[in-house]
Amino acid sequence: MLLVHARSTPRFPRAPLLLGLARRRLIQTKFHSLLRIEAMAFYSHSRLLARITFFGKSALLVSLLALCFSAPSALAQSAAAVAKSPQTNSELNDPAIEARVEELLKRMTLDEKVGQLVQYSAGQPTGPGTGRTDYADMLARGEVGALFNIVTAKETNQFQRIAVEKSRLHIPVIFGLDVIHGFRTEFPIPLGISATWDPLLAERAARVAAREASAAGIRWTFSPMVDIARDPRWGRIAEGNGEDTFLDSAFARAYVRGYQGNHLNNAESILACVKHYVGYGAAEAGREYNSTEISEHSLREYYLPPFRAAIDAGAGSLMTAFNSLNGIPASANPFTVRKILKQEWGFRGIVDSDWTSVAELMNHGIANDGATAAKKAFLAGVDMDMVSSLYHDHLAKLVQSGEVPQADLDDAVRRVLRVKFALGLFENPYAGENREKSAMLLPESVELSREVAERSFVLLKNDLLPSASPLLPLPGDVKSVALIGPLADDAQNMLGSWGAQSRPEDVVTLRKALVEKLGESRVRYAKGGDISAATDAQIKAAVDVARNSDVVILALGESGPQMTGEAASRAHLDLPGRQQQLLESVVAAGKPVALILFSGRSLTLPWAFEHVPAVLAAWFPGDQAGPALVRTLFGDNNPGGKLSITWPRSVGQIPIYYNALNTGRPARQSDALFTNGGDQKFVSRYLDESNLPQFPFGFGLSYSSLRYGPTELGKQELRLDWLREGLQDTSSSAPAPLQVSANISNTGLYPVTETAQLYIRLEGTSVAMPVRMLKGFQKIAIAPGETKRVVFAVPAEAFAFWNDQNRFAIEPARVTIWISGDSASGTGAAIEIRDKTN
Repeated sequence: MLLVHARSTPRFPRAPLLLGLARRRLIQTKFHSLLRIEAMAFYSHSRLLARITFFGKSALLVSLLALCFSAPSALAQSAAAVAKSPQTNSELNDPAIEARVEELLKRMTLDEKVGQLVQYSAGQPTGPGTGRTDYADMLARGEVGALFNIVTAKETNQFQRIAVEKSRLHIPVIFGLDVIHGFRTEFPIPLGISATWDPLLAERAARVAAREASAAGIRWTFSPMVDIARDPRWGRIAEGNGEDTFLDSAFARAYVRGYQGNHLNNAESILACVKHYVGYGAAEAGREYNSTEISEHSLREYYLPPFRAAIDAGAGSLMTAFNSLNGIPASANPFTVRKILKQEWGFRGIVDSDWTSVAELMNHGIANDGATAAKKAFLAGVDMDMVSSLYHDHLAKLVQSGEVPQADLDDAVRRVLRVKFALGLFENPYAGENREKSAMLLPESVELSREVAERSFVLLKNDLLPSASPLLPLPGDVKSVALIGPLADDAQNMLGSWGAQSRPEDVVTLRKALVEKLGESRVRYAKGGDISAATDAQIKAAVDVARNSDVVILALGESGPQMTGEAASRAHLDLPGRQQQLLESVVAAGKPVALILFSGRSLTLPWAFEHVPAVLAAWFPGDQAGPALVRTLFGDNNPGGKLSITWPRSVGQIPIYYNALNTGRPARQSDALFTNGGDQKFVSRYLDESNLPQFPFGFGLSYSSLRYGPTELGKQELRLDWLREGLQDTSSSAPAPLQVSANISNTGLYPVTETAQLYIRLEGTSVAMPVRMLKGFQKIAIAPGETKRVVFAVPAEAFAFWNDQNRFAIEPARVTIWISGDSASGTGAAIEIRDKTN
């Protein structure tokens, strides 16, 4: 158990995990005029997962923030229990549903069984297709189990009526869509949402998406993406939660809770599909669909835990990845799918392939024909074939020949039927067409979109001007503002990649919101060119506008739909087109510049970070981009976002991530370039670049300034036997073995909600461990001039890892612990884990 709280927060016991019982809603929220002050921490592992989420009560003596208290709850489980227990979802473990599945299964023909494992896109393609269009005929014969990319209630009902009314057994289909960061109401991209370090916000956003999507008849989303991503060249880094296992696991659980709600059979719940299983984010050279090589130790230590976290939260489906993993394509990997996922974790939901990834086994070179590809994918544990049609074409024959056991086929069909019964599709197969319009863009949904956007912004730089004041926030009485850049008035790009049914006309751009704030006469706009091209005249016009204004807001970055997301890898991470020239020319005009970066990844912009006084990472903020940005630029919102990825200085540093190993020859002065000869050369460093990133994981400024005191420990040593007992003890009375605390002082002029982060390092262990590992975080509100004490109660699980025998265990070790504002700062404290026999 991991408890985190401010000084006044009480301690709550853990709740044991009860197999087969419905999971309680973990968090109760207060909306609108109340601001949540959260204290959150997650611990996850592929064989051990424990989570405690706590909300503390704090007073904020400012008009913008109000008091809120949310009830805590807890979930803990031992490694042994996890290894044996099935997924904790009431519907997927309901004996009544299981009886219905078995009764229906007995009545099905071979072809009808295979049909439940076949999935096609009947709408907008997101990859190469099969050319098949005869879905109506196939539905009538019971040969299709799922359809996706159909986006209206009328259309889903048309297809559903064929399946329910014309097929022999009247089995409904399930309709899916890539609902990634909103359906009609669009939120920031997931990488931006992860920068909030607030899983509850992600849960609330996912709930809005589920309510809207389900109104259109969509009951299955191919989200969340929980791939650990350490390489910003990979376009799909925009779709995930960053580089850290602990943080990613927290968001994985939150998205599942948001999509699936308390019960899958609720009409406003949709099935989550956790992707991409597994290792996809480690694609070599950051190139989409590329191969990965990951040891079993690293898989279990870093890449698998977020998937396990989502499954333990009740996720009903999982998607296999495009990549090969250690030479075996992920969609034909019996070790990861059948052994770990289905046997070790007891997963009872659907294992879906990615788009044509079954057919792509032939391109990978492990199958020379479609029948072999189908056989290898199915025997590995992939239940449903997305789009390639190879199960439809070959699976029945493979069963008839004995190459695929009938028992395996029945197991896969059970999984699909189990989910359909759990969703209540047999009782309520049709979408209410009258509900569809009224569910979209509710005022509270739009307001939440703005709130999430505001909390996703990461203030990377805010230097002092000659007046001795920082550039941001801007004064409300500023006489003239030059708004420049291709993204200053671009509604489409604010939606980023995977926009679902969002529409540019729903977006409030930065220009529109700024004019509403200041009036037309005080806002001087110049586009300065397009994202990928500009003329000399456009750049000159922008410079002229800058010279004639008091301050410049410069909106630069990537194209969301074209340069981020799937199939959008970039070898160069600088500004596209002539934006760098535009930037330098505008800065040369001599007026203070606030740079807003719109991107789906970190960008390597050393010149900007050296010469521009203020830089704000805005990602792609969604529908409410403009209002959220204007409120932030003018101080109505104090930015509090923290990076969920390490921000590199140059592409040559990539992959770069905070929780790296130390190496046998660590550089003593990694922030300096190599300049001298001798022994200093023979350490792990670059000759022409710093080892340090531009900004570390967890970094983010605010308009105030904070000072962290030293980390203080409640004990002088930890007994190994106590920790091992704690690792197995799931009772509610199990005490946390260590309390860690630090004082945080707000030395600035603005109230701030800080994300305090807990890191540990283990030394003397059987395998090398990272220089730091995130093990907890909490939000704490601090008024100007106030000091708050933050306390983490650290569980035994935080000291456990996958050892040299690939066993999850705790060993004697020297431990260093930090409470800090990011992964590179703080004053650590040391403690020993000692064996009682020593």
